[in-house]
Amino acid sequence: MQIPDHIEKDKWLAVGLLIVVLLIVGMVIIAPIVTKGFELHEAKNTLVFKLQQYERILAKKDAVTESINKIKEQHEEQGYFNSKGTSALASAEMQEFIKKAIVDAGGQLNSTQALPVSTKDEFSRITVRVRMTGNSEVLRSVLYKIETSTPLIIVDQIDIRPMRGRRNRKTRQIEPSNELNVNFQAVSFMRKQPE
Repeated sequence: MQIPDHIEKDKWLAVGLLIVVLLIVGMVIIAPIVTKGFELHEAKNTLVFKLQQYERILAKKDAVTESINKIKEQHEEQGYFNSKGTSALASAEMQEFIKKAIVDAGGQLNSTQALPVSTKDEFSRITVRVRMTGNSEVLRSVLYKIETSTPLIIVDQIDIRPMRGRRNRKTRQIEPSNELNVNFQAVSFMRKQPE
């Protein structure tokens, strides 16, 4: 017994429709689920990678903290900052140091004046205005002592002018002078004191 052709065609048509329906269901339901699964897997891999990075960073935390502490200790040992208790004491110490440097070099200190302390961030800037006289060798010696001092002192706003020579009584001519009038500001820093 033979199945009529139209039934055979209907059967294949039904199978084709079933396949089309299954493909549509697959495209509408299954494909987004699979795609979402791949996205979640990729996101998971990214998060695992970041977590491993953070774990490596945390593992180095103690070494980094120790290095920071060593750097702070070395910084303190170098003594670049003035460690006096107050800015007034730091200013007085700096004035005394500069006076000694000028006198030891053979110069003459005309005046020192402490300027108001300025504070920025965690540091106080201590400034002393200095007026002195001496020749170029005296100036070189004073600047060298200031530059190599501990705590660190910086020379700022230096003004160097030759002194006028004296008039010779016999010749009535002004004799040249090797002496210099020097004005400058010496600046030192200290950590800001808690109020």
